[in-house]
Formats: sequence, structure tokens, C-alpha cells
Amino acid sequence: MPRRPRGFDTDAAHAHLMARDKRLAKWMARIGPIAPDPRWRKAFDPVDALARAILYQQLSGKAAATIVGRVETAIASDRFHCDTLDRCDDATIRACGVSGNKLLALRDLAAREARGEVPSLRQMATMDEAAIIDALVHIRGIGRWTVEMMLMFRLGRPDVLPVDDLGIRKGVQVIDKLDETPTPKALLPRGEKWGPYRTYASLYLWRIADAANAPKAKDAKPVKRSQG
Repeated sequence: MPRRPRGFDTDAAHAHLMARDKRLAKWMARIGPIAPDPRWRKAFDPVDALARAILYQQLSGKAAATIVGRVETAIASDRFHCDTLDRCDDATIRACGVSGNKLLALRDLAAREARGEVPSLRQMATMDEAAIIDALVHIRGIGRWTVEMMLMFRLGRPDVLPVDDLGIRKGVQVIDKLDETPTPKALLPRGEKWGPYRTYASLYLWRIADAANAPKAKDAKPVKRSQG
């Protein structure tokens, strides 16, 4: 299988979207070009990234970072793997502030890694997006959205559209001047126009949604959408 590059030509993506979608193009011109994400070129461990995604779920960044730091101290490592997580019993990890459900998710992730069920970064390079999603959503606590964030922000796949993301749907509502937020099902055909750069379109849609909400929540911080 051919290896898939990490990242894509954002200049080509920008030109493509500007030509294909006039409504989106108006906002793109206002916002300006979005640079490539530097994380696309950095090596990372999918298991570690998924473990951190689990720990960050439903918490503020500060609270989650505190808990992650405690777990790192408990396992005496800054990397989450089956061997490091197994250094501590359940009670020790729970004492770090990890909920019962998140502990079960971490244990399931570690067990699947030990069985060779979590593809490595090298293996992911030869897999398409659907195959990566299918391989990872069976892990407890890992849903499609979490995997899509990894595909976009860590693997740099160019054509991912997270239709379940409220920010994406809000962005489409703004550019299309809709009375209601479109459903994920309605967003799928709308997004066909942006292929093969739906990831780049998504980056703009998030910014558009944030800009539209800015007058109502000037002090609101952008939502963290990736695994660190």
C-alpha cells in the first residue's frame, strides 16, 4: 500500500475552495490564509494521543492538564502505553482524579494495544481515513469525532469533514445564512463541494463560527479540538 503524506498543500487548498464556493470564499478573504499545522510534521504515538484525549474529555484544559500530570507522576512516565499504565493499580489512577469511566477506557486502550489492535503511526500511513476510524472507534471512550480530530490535526489528512461537530455546523449556518443549524446528514452533500480539501474548509468553518459568536461572548476561549 502507498504511504499517505502527513499534511497537504494549504495554498492549493485555499485556491480550490475560493474557486468552488463563493459563500465560503467571502469569509476566507476576511479571515485570510490559514497556515499548515506544525504538528503535521511531528512524530507522535497514537496510543499516547488517544489516552490524553480520553483524559481531556468533558474537562477544562487546566483541570485535565492537572490530572494528566498526576497520572504521569504515578506511572513515572510522560508517555501512556500498556506497560506504563499497568505500573499502577486502579485505586492509584483513580486517586489522580480519573473518573471510573475514564479508567475503564484507559484499561481498554492498554489492553487493545497489548493485543496489537491499535495501529501504529507507521501503519496508519498506509491506511485510509475510514480504515483508521474503524480501527479506533471500538476502543471504549473513543468516538468518531476524536479520531477525526487526530486525522485532521495530527495526521494532516486533507479531506476530513466532522459533520457531527457543532462548530462546523454553526459555520455552515453562518455562510449559508440558514435559520437553523444544518443536521449532520444535510451537511454531507454540502461538503462534497469542498473535496478533496474538506479539512481546510473545516478549519475556516470553526473560525467563522467563533467570529459569529464573538459579540455574544467576547471573553470566550476557542474550543480545544485536538489531542495536544
